[in-house]
Amino acid sequence: MTQEPLLSRISGQPWGRWSLIGTPYVWLSLFILLPFLIVCKISVSELSDTGIGFLNMFSTQDGVVQLRLKFSNYVFLLSDSLYLKTYLSSLGYAIVTTVICLFLGYPFAYFLARAPITLRPVLMMLVMLPFWTSFLLRIYAWKGLLDTNGLINQLLLVMGVVSQPLHMMHTPFSLLVGMVYVYLPFMVLPLYANLVKMDLRLLEAATDLGAKPWTAFWRITVPLSRNGILAGAMLVFIPCVGEYVIPAMLGGPDTLNIGRVLWDEFFSNNDWAMASAVAVVMIVLILGPMAWFNRIQAAENAGGRL
Repeated sequence: MTQEPLLSRISGQPWGRWSLIGTPYVWLSLFILLPFLIVCKISVSELSDTGIGFLNMFSTQDGVVQLRLKFSNYVFLLSDSLYLKTYLSSLGYAIVTTVICLFLGYPFAYFLARAPITLRPVLMMLVMLPFWTSFLLRIYAWKGLLDTNGLINQLLLVMGVVSQPLHMMHTPFSLLVGMVYVYLPFMVLPLYANLVKMDLRLLEAATDLGAKPWTAFWRITVPLSRNGILAGAMLVFIPCVGEYVIPAMLGGPDTLNIGRVLWDEFFSNNDWAMASAVAVVMIVLILGPMAWFNRIQAAENAGGRL
């Protein structure tokens, strides 16, 4: 007689069902929703009232409770062209990084999913190997490679490809190189998880019906891997928008990036209210693609169309 799985027995109890459903919501509320509400509160507060408490937003006058909200920071964000250019620049770098990661990561994930089973763990280890090294050390390594006197320029000079060192550091090129290098595994892993589960008999059927390999790839493989593409794109795009370390170390002082603006507002200008407003707007911009992704997932699960 087989025993019922523990998870099924727990979910069968009234208290067990509520605990299984409620635990993730409690976690999300404490560590995501509550901090976000605190940031929202600070963004509409006076500079002298940027604490984490919510009671200082209320005042009493003649027995009437008044709610004090300051929206001037948001008005300034929408009216200042510098902040608008910074948001557009961050979104642009994130989109370009996502597209490059997709074009580089898809072939590798495809090869990884079609590789022999005995070879897949080694290839997966190669994908995960950069995570075993410090993030900062990896970025510093790229500084040594792309610098004017770095290894790449030295090799190009020795080989006679260039007559003088190339200026690669503190440019959009160096920024994109660092972003793609860091976030490429986040694109490969979801794609691999999706491609490895694909039914190869569909490709065999397409070949039997006369479809060429390239046609079968575009008509069968790519549509079936759409969920992996979207998941990888979200995993790359979302952190790229607010990235700070890579733009600060490889992008140079002229690079417009939301992460650097947040750092300057928090620690240089000591303007927590303005910095919180910048963060809230950035989160709203990120929620748009996430809502689009969830809509696509819901349509896929329901078997409908967008």
